[in-house]
Amino acid sequence: MKKILLASVVNAALGFTLTPIAAMAQSSITLYGLIDEGLNYTSNTGGHSNVQMESGFAQGSRWGLKGSEDLGGGTKAIFQLENGFDVNTGKLGQGGRMFGRQAYVGLSSAQFGTLTMGRQYDSVVDYLAPLTANGNWAGYMLSHPYDNDNTDNSFRLNNSVKYTSNTYGGVTFGGLYGFSNQAGGFANNRSYSFGAQYVGAAVSVAAAYMQINNPGGTAGGSLSTDDTDFFASRQQVWGAGINYTIGPTVLGFVYSHTTLNNATGSVYVGNFANTANSLKFDNFEVNAKYQFMKAAYVGAMYNYTLAHFDSNAGNSKPKYHQFGLMVDYTLSPRTDAYVQGMYQHASSGGLVAMPLNTAYITGADAPSSGPNQFLARVGIRHTF
Repeated sequence: MKKILLASVVNAALGFTLTPIAAMAQSSITLYGLIDEGLNYTSNTGGHSNVQMESGFAQGSRWGLKGSEDLGGGTKAIFQLENGFDVNTGKLGQGGRMFGRQAYVGLSSAQFGTLTMGRQYDSVVDYLAPLTANGNWAGYMLSHPYDNDNTDNSFRLNNSVKYTSNTYGGVTFGGLYGFSNQAGGFANNRSYSFGAQYVGAAVSVAAAYMQINNPGGTAGGSLSTDDTDFFASRQQVWGAGINYTIGPTVLGFVYSHTTLNNATGSVYVGNFANTANSLKFDNFEVNAKYQFMKAAYVGAMYNYTLAHFDSNAGNSKPKYHQFGLMVDYTLSPRTDAYVQGMYQHASSGGLVAMPLNTAYITGADAPSSGPNQFLARVGIRHTF
């Protein structure tokens, strides 16, 4: 029905007759979306508590179009255009882009895999993130500090070509290359990543690597200024993880490492007082999800992050302890309600541009005035 309606709208807008897409057995277009809305309470944001209405925490609010055309011989032309937006204001997300979440076109082969081109997810998001709490069942609030490893998909990569294999005995692998699009600067703000995963009956294992040269250094490069979380001469992320299923329970462990060379600033913590020779994050996460009834689950996560800030002005090694919890109840096949909570404790010195021992949960509107911060949310999510 949606496909026929979409074709009718196009016909009326263009002033001529098109064959309804639903009648074409070899082609399809799907309109889809998700709306996530809720209320947040933050215990300490700049020395004050705060209550806010916020959109897109369990999952980013979005709508999109995706489709395929059968070219014969097991090959299809495919595309996806996905928009992100803020429910409370109606504003576009991802720096005001019309299709900021995804925008690509490509070919899919039953024999050789899938090759796509456009604005896309990197291999860390594709392979490693699904084993974390935030990249699977919990979302934005339970991500690692500053989403330093991009497992919550804070940014996408532009000008990218991506290959994804078919699944062979439970194994899938792939890689991505993002062009700088700069004359005389082929390597300036380019990116590449690769990863693999194995999904079995009880065990899922994945590993991924990503490197970006001069992230945010050019407006038209692979990672533009309004996308990046950090500014540096080079950003590297790698990690591995495992999930193990025991009946209704899924247990997980993920390790990820992020290195930023010659870091000059961050959209989260402001400009550093001195350029960092290196800024590193080591993230250790354990998580568990228990489906205690068909319509409801509870999930919990603990993450320990050790950061290393090395500059000419001195060194700092802030530590972050994070405890996250989520309870979700399905109201219908397309609607669920949930409650989330996140507590962070920072110790042993904050980053140079921040006061020492300052907590800052991803999703809070500002850092705490002290070492502790708590963020709670009640939300509803609807898909269509």
